[in-house]
Amino acid sequence: MTTRVRKTLLAGGMLVAAACVAATAPLSPARVDQARMIAADRSPGEWMGPGRTYDEQRYSPLDQIDAANVARLGLAWYADLPVDRGVEASPIVIDGVLYNIEPWNVTVAYDARTGRELWRFDPKVDRDKGRLACCDIVSRGLAAWKGKILIATLDGRLIAIDARTGRPVWNVNTLEPVWPYTITGAPRVFDGKVLIGNAGAEGAARGYVTAYDAETGRQLWRFHTVPGDPAKGQENKALEMAAKTWKGEWWKRGGGGTVWDSIVYDPKLDLVYIGVGNGGPWAQRYRSPGGGDNLFLSSIVALKAKTGDYVWHYQTTPGDEWDFTATQSMILADLKIGGRIRQVLMQAPKNGFFYVLDRATGELISAEPYVAMNWANGIDPKTGRPNVNPEARYGEVPVLLTPGAGGGHNWNPMAYSPKTGLAYFPVTEMYMAYSVNPDFKQTPGNMSQLALSTTGYELTRKAAAEYAAQHNKTWLTAWDPVAQKERWRIPYPQRGSGGLLATAGNLVFQGTVNGTFAAYRADTGDRLWETPVQQVPIAAPISYMVDGVQYVAVNAGWGGGLAHSTTAKSLGFPLSAPRLLVFRLGGTAKLPPLADEGPRLVRPADSKADAATIARGEKLYADNCATCHGEQARGGVKDLRLMSPATHDEFMDIVIGGKRREKGMVSFADIISPDDAKAIHAWLIRRANQDWDAIVANK
Repeated sequence: MTTRVRKTLLAGGMLVAAACVAATAPLSPARVDQARMIAADRSPGEWMGPGRTYDEQRYSPLDQIDAANVARLGLAWYADLPVDRGVEASPIVIDGVLYNIEPWNVTVAYDARTGRELWRFDPKVDRDKGRLACCDIVSRGLAAWKGKILIATLDGRLIAIDARTGRPVWNVNTLEPVWPYTITGAPRVFDGKVLIGNAGAEGAARGYVTAYDAETGRQLWRFHTVPGDPAKGQENKALEMAAKTWKGEWWKRGGGGTVWDSIVYDPKLDLVYIGVGNGGPWAQRYRSPGGGDNLFLSSIVALKAKTGDYVWHYQTTPGDEWDFTATQSMILADLKIGGRIRQVLMQAPKNGFFYVLDRATGELISAEPYVAMNWANGIDPKTGRPNVNPEARYGEVPVLLTPGAGGGHNWNPMAYSPKTGLAYFPVTEMYMAYSVNPDFKQTPGNMSQLALSTTGYELTRKAAAEYAAQHNKTWLTAWDPVAQKERWRIPYPQRGSGGLLATAGNLVFQGTVNGTFAAYRADTGDRLWETPVQQVPIAAPISYMVDGVQYVAVNAGWGGGLAHSTTAKSLGFPLSAPRLLVFRLGGTAKLPPLADEGPRLVRPADSKADAATIARGEKLYADNCATCHGEQARGGVKDLRLMSPATHDEFMDIVIGGKRREKGMVSFADIISPDDAKAIHAWLIRRANQDWDAIVANK
């Protein structure tokens, strides 16, 4: 009915349409508590948490939209998102109100039927924190509890918002001041507790997860995932155990292990499972000289929900130095394995193995590769440890490994259908060259904390990057977790397709890197419906029902770590601004035409810089810019080869002066000098001209 959502802004960054809320919203909005979450399947039209239910299956029992009629799906309404960055969050829907969170953690409530905006809350995130976020200024979702919407901000605050008015109720700072943290993950709420982790391993940080009282924001417990300074004593016996698996003075470097995404609660066992990230720095020789498993890096850890006490752990990648995080989607299910029902936890982390664990004990039930790999050749069924290829322990000579740091599967949420018994997630066969930087020096907060070489053996690394660009593959897989086999796949031309939703209508929904939103038959993989959306919906969709009508909603906004990727190709088509898209059977809304075809490669005038300056600019770019703008300036969140003449003119004002701070490009004056910035600019001009000349030569 509504085709475009009108925006009304209020001073102070908050919109509160009180009269509209009173007229359309329930008497007690966001009425979510423990009993209602446990009984979520009795209210299949709601989507009350990031994965709908506590088991995080991202499965909707709704079947009004099914394999027989999905071809009639059309756009019901949409909302423009006033930001040009990646959008990774799944909305939540409670009692007819849809709550969404945008980049910079701006939170918005809509009438879920029509898309009419009810209120808008802007937490005014410190833009300087954007530089600390390794993979864009994203948020992956929000939560609700007893009339409050709970958000975690990039700059480390946990905020409770009144679900009726959009006004803050309480907020707390969750970050320890020593380390350069950010938050990109969604909070989880259970039994009156809000759980949140953080990110920052790439910038040298010590990971932890914290529980807060959902009514007051009072801290209840905290569990660190990496041991601290032994001279000061560890916080608990679990960390005393973990400290025995580290060498050297790791605590001076933070260690990493941030809990930046998946957290799952099991009300049956009263356990909470946290997925732990990579080491910081990546290269183990700097983080933990002499080796060691480095617990609890790249592990799934089970904690007592009431106290945060350690129960068990399973480490997917001991001694990780490849960014093989275990932060990817964790899904709880009851599966019939070996003739009996097992309570399991499933995960397809970056390292390329699909794991099925006993969620009560952490026992490994099975683990098999879901993608080609050469860093390991299997999992020892007795010890649960990977059989690591010795050559994967890289030194100064680059080693080409797969999966690369982007993983066989990254953050994009996995879905599981109890109807088909299959798990659905995007997969990438990805190659990356790893080598140690012999000149590594730690500067907390600097994204060069990986300790990988950016200039040594440059020709070898460039050759490896070209090999990766030629051989990377990507697809959507339907995985049988009992048989540990792929049942079907949908190939895509490059990485970037989004998270998944499975429904009782025998459907799987996914945004694609082709700029479409698609539905597949869940049991066979047949493509049943696809529509162009002028964007790449990388977030996972949701489904909800209001007044007897089923809807499917997805955030569509290209960005995040995939857009930053050193091997990401240009999408090859223009993009609109990000949008929230909502579909229903018979929907007739239309997206407006694109204003233009987007930025094009324009040959800039040659710089007057000499070869030495350009070479210095290349190194400075690799050390300071490639994380966001791509290796060799290919792709990235902003492809700098495509700078307009006006942007070239403003280059120094942007990089040194911070002219585009509000958009997330803060000043780098504290890291590089004006002469450094000029050298980087000279090299970027050379890169743009190289590609322009190549295009002309091939015509």
